Amino acid sequence: MKLQLQSIHFDADQKLLDYIQKKAEKLDTFYDRITGGEVFLRLNKDNSHENKIVEVKLSVPGHTLFAKEQGASFEAATDLAMEALKTQIKRYKEKLLERA
Repeated sequence: MKLQLQSIHFDADQKLLDYIQKKAEKLDTFYDRITGGEVFLRLNKDNSHENKIVEVKLSVPGHTLFAKEQGASFEAATDLAMEALKTQIKRYKEKLLERA
């Protein structure tokens, strides 16, 4: 899967980018027709502990799946976002099977 990673107003290290890529590639096991995706990494301005935001947009034929999660670290937020997308992918596949 071709994934575009963008960190907004900071530079993400390669280790974090590799982690996100690896997690996103696991979604291919649930649905192999994911055509691409975008990941946005943001730091929230407030001083709370959970100020890291990960937004993931995946393209599948005919639809776009989206998840936005916030956590104490980018890794934790990524895990939450990927779980949410996994659920969305399963729901999307069920709807495809119902139409067939």
